Amino acid sequence: MAVPSWTPTGGAARAVALEVLINGPISRTEIARRLDLSAGSLTRLSAPLLEAGILVEGEERAEGRAGRRSRPLDVTPGSRTFLGLKVTGDRVVGARTDFRASIQQVLDAPLRSRDPEAVVATIAGLAERLAPTGGVTGLGVGVGGRVDRGGVVLSAPFLEWEDVPLADLVAARTGIPSVVDNDLVAFTEFEHWFGAARTADRFAVLTLGAGVGYGLMVGGEVVRDGDAGLGLVGHWPLDPFGPLCPAGHRGCARSVLTDSAVVAAASGALGREVDYAGVLDLAEAGEPVARRVVDDAGRGLGRLIAAVANLTMPELVVLGGEGVRLASVASAAVQEGIALDRDPRAAPVRLVATDGDDAEWCRGAAVLAIQEYVLGGARSSTT
Repeated sequence: MAVPSWTPTGGAARAVALEVLINGPISRTEIARRLDLSAGSLTRLSAPLLEAGILVEGEERAEGRAGRRSRPLDVTPGSRTFLGLKVTGDRVVGARTDFRASIQQVLDAPLRSRDPEAVVATIAGLAERLAPTGGVTGLGVGVGGRVDRGGVVLSAPFLEWEDVPLADLVAARTGIPSVVDNDLVAFTEFEHWFGAARTADRFAVLTLGAGVGYGLMVGGEVVRDGDAGLGLVGHWPLDPFGPLCPAGHRGCARSVLTDSAVVAAASGALGREVDYAGVLDLAEAGEPVARRVVDDAGRGLGRLIAAVANLTMPELVVLGGEGVRLASVASAAVQEGIALDRDPRAAPVRLVATDGDDAEWCRGAAVLAIQEYVLGGARSSTT
């Protein structure tokens, strides 16, 4: 289903609109500086955007040392509604957001079957619950696996899928323009447009949870190829004496940092079953076994962060995923791990941790839909 265009023209006018969407409210002087435009050119480009209601003027405020009064440009966040959904192996989580991917409502629903038709029906049901009166501009779906640019899920191990044209199926079922991509790509795009890395030209994302994810943004674009979605960073070696992963690798990131790895190590040592949150709670309370398990994982995370920093030299590393609490509970061990593999002369690695809730994945999926709408189907860089 074709996605309607946000702006009537592309080129420099769209660049102005995007600058305001991502960074507004923003002064005309700052827009001109960022886009290397003269004041006259900016006025010419912004006038039709204001007339069309794409941009609006904010309240007058002083600008610069001279205190000249001006009205910053902005969008109306509530003028558009988007849906973002994250599909896992057993449920779908969905959120309704505004034009800047701010959460308005979050709902979820269990998957009673992994059959594509059943999953699409669950997505459609959530979409209707999230926006019962319609008016949705676009819908984005994040899936753990390999997804091509046309929204076909090439492989998704958690769903046991291959070659499922999910974007077309969702659009046909919901009647909403839909886009599907790898969930980590979606997460990274959100951080780039509206998150902690909004001002960064080059940053990395590491996520912890059922798996270990890695995303890299350089020059406004996610670095990706046909192997995106395979979870390759999970094979990165961290501990030559560590446990085996299902692929037979000893001490790789997947065998050390996932929720299941931490739970298995702690439960085995404690002689009783403990869930992931329980292990972290025990570690915070000073229980020796849990503390050791969590700190070992924390050092492993630090070594992975160091590897990413050494190889890609990001301005910052964003940590996320449902298992991200490990980074705070084992913060000292994380720093130890970074120091083990980092030149002491190198700049400190700037770390930013997200909340780790389901909503952050949904916001990423919503950004996929926002990008599809504002970029006219040409999702790439922001300018």
